[in-house]
Parts: sequence; C-alpha cells; structure tokens
Amino acid sequence: MDLQLNGKRALVTGSSAGIGEAIAKTLAAEGVKVVVNGRNTERAERVAEAIRGSGGEAAVAVGDLSSDDGASDVVERALNAFGGLEIVVNNAGGYEVSDWESATPERWAEVYNQNVVSMVRVIRGTLESVKSGGWGRFIQISSGIGTAPFPGMADYAATKAANTNMSLSLAKALAGTGVTSNTLSPGAIRTSSATDIFAQFVGAAPGDEAERAFVETMLAQQPTPRLGEPEEIAAAVAFLASPLANYINGQNLRVDGGFVATVN
Repeated sequence: MDLQLNGKRALVTGSSAGIGEAIAKTLAAEGVKVVVNGRNTERAERVAEAIRGSGGEAAVAVGDLSSDDGASDVVERALNAFGGLEIVVNNAGGYEVSDWESATPERWAEVYNQNVVSMVRVIRGTLESVKSGGWGRFIQISSGIGTAPFPGMADYAATKAANTNMSLSLAKALAGTGVTSNTLSPGAIRTSSATDIFAQFVGAAPGDEAERAFVETMLAQQPTPRLGEPEEIAAAVAFLASPLANYINGQNLRVDGGFVATVN
C-alpha cells in the first residue's frame, strides 16, 4: 500500500533509540525526510546513518526538550534541515518505577515537564510551519496507562493522560487548517529501557525470564498476551501520518494488544 508520504518532512522527537527510532526508520522507508532527535549525538547520528544507508534522507537535531532554550534549538535545526515540516511526532519522554510514597511533588513536576511541557514546546515551535502548507500532522505518543493506570507510576500515568487531552484540544484548535492531531497509545513494548522496567515490576534481573514473568503476571488477561514490538507502533504512526488518515482527527489510537479493556 502506498501511504503517499514520499517527500514529506518529519521531526520525530526521542528517535535515537526504542520506539522513536523505529518510527523514524519506518517513515524514512516511506520516503519521508526525517529529522532524528535525541540528547546523545552518537546515538542520533547512528540512526540517521542507518536511514541514509537504506537510501533515505535524514538530518539530526540533538538537544534536550525539557528546557525552553533546548527545545527552541532543536526546533530551529529541524525546521532548517529540510526547509520546513509537515509531520511532528512527539515521542520524547521518560519514566521510572515509582509509587505514591517515593514520588515526591518535585518528581511529579519534573515528570510533567519532561513528558508534557516538552511536547508543548515542540508543538508551539513547529505550529506555523506545519500549518503553512495547508496539510500536516501532529502525533503525540502516550501510553495505555494514561487511561488504565497502575497503582504505581502514577506521576507518569498522569502525564500520559495529559498528552491525550492536549492532542484533542490541539485538533479542535486546528479545525479547518488541514492539520490533524492524534494520540497513539502503546501498550507494553519491547525496548531496552522498557524491559528494565518490566524486570523491576516482577522483581527479577532483566532478560528473557523477566519478560516471560511480566507477560504471565501483567499481561495474562490481554487478548494478545505478549509484548509489542517497536515496529508495530511505527507502522501505526506511519498510517496516522499519511494522507490516508485525513479523516482521523482528535483520536486516541491504542496499539496495546487489547491491554486497555474498555471501549473508547
């Protein structure tokens, strides 16, 4: 299927590893000119070189989105890389295992800045460029626990709920512009950082045994009882980013194996 993305320009934040890397590579394979973002130059360049080695076009905009100056620098580099943007995928963020006793108010504020305000900075900085062509995409990566939170990681879950809320508000604000805003909420995805978290949940050392224990204890009731792969998230993002999804707007697309057991 031709996703009609050839020649589009995209910024994928947090794309030097994990889900973001898979998104960047998948978009590039569809002909998108991709700006890779991360906080580590070596890792970001590795992804960009892999894209170029496969015949795609990629640039790098390294920087920390958790500050105004850092985000402004990333946005400026991203806009200059290919002369503008049509697609912005807000994937950057962070998480760690916490509970109500260990997560201080200061930690809550830090996670909110990292996972919500960082996206606000990127959206505000790229908005005029994306709107200027009369067609565009904002895609925010949230999480299933934004609507189905665990007892722990409440600070992280709250930021993911905020991501979904802000996506819908943005969609309404962009009414009639040709630009859509959607959320994609992954379930438990096999990435190096996530597998460390899964191991902490089951009290085991990271590895195959910990993954199996996590699936058996946390995902046993999930209709597709396994971890997802980053490429499965990336495929859904590529569809949402494409002109084929012109009539999908303000939505929260769950790609979670059925983890969230409710209707939208």
